[in-house]
Amino acid sequence: MNTSRLNADFDQRVVVPPVSAASWAPSPEPGVHRHRLDRIGDEVARATSIVRYDAGSRFARHTHGGGEEFLVLEGTFNDAQGDYPTGTYVRNPPGSAHAPFSSEGCTLFVKLWQFAEGDNERVCIDTTRATWRPGLVPGLAVLPLHEFDGVSTALVRWAKDTRFNTHTHPGGEEILVLQGLFRDEQGEYPAGTWLRSPRWSRHTPFTGPEGALIYVKVGHLGARFLTPPLVS
Repeated sequence: MNTSRLNADFDQRVVVPPVSAASWAPSPEPGVHRHRLDRIGDEVARATSIVRYDAGSRFARHTHGGGEEFLVLEGTFNDAQGDYPTGTYVRNPPGSAHAPFSSEGCTLFVKLWQFAEGDNERVCIDTTRATWRPGLVPGLAVLPLHEFDGVSTALVRWAKDTRFNTHTHPGGEEILVLQGLFRDEQGEYPAGTWLRSPRWSRHTPFTGPEGALIYVKVGHLGARFLTPPLVS
């Protein structure tokens, strides 16, 4: 059995820089490209990726046996259930199926096979119209996207020159920087950077004059998710 593995040691901190022209790899469908961030498995895999659809491209109808989560980063994504413009967050539960396409082209942040048993609710949020909540410190605003069995996903908007308390993530933390420049004591992370910090990691994040908008998932490292079938 040959199983692809990329950033598959969840006890290690990973920082992947913004996608470049050389980062894109072809998918099985013409006009659909992937920038792989982590992966365990081949075509059926627990995976986190940036996916780009060229204008007019489409993917054959398929079933998401382990569920699909995506955030539209740019353009408009389409399937039979609707059109999903920039800023749309969607969770298609395990067993859902679609034949996606993009008339104008789009870029997505996609996570596959990262649903817990019983997490069967479809979610579709237009984050450009949703109501944000004040964060735990001045300068932070939070838009909760999903929570189930200890795993939480949100967008967090950081005003310029905002500093958060030093804190620990018992279940790990994953961040995709969507806008601005995010910082902590270990470095600076411009828009497009993906970070995954292991369980019990600790940091003191902050922003400078640019501020930042980030996607954040916590509690998922070590969580019990549905397991993809073995692919030989």
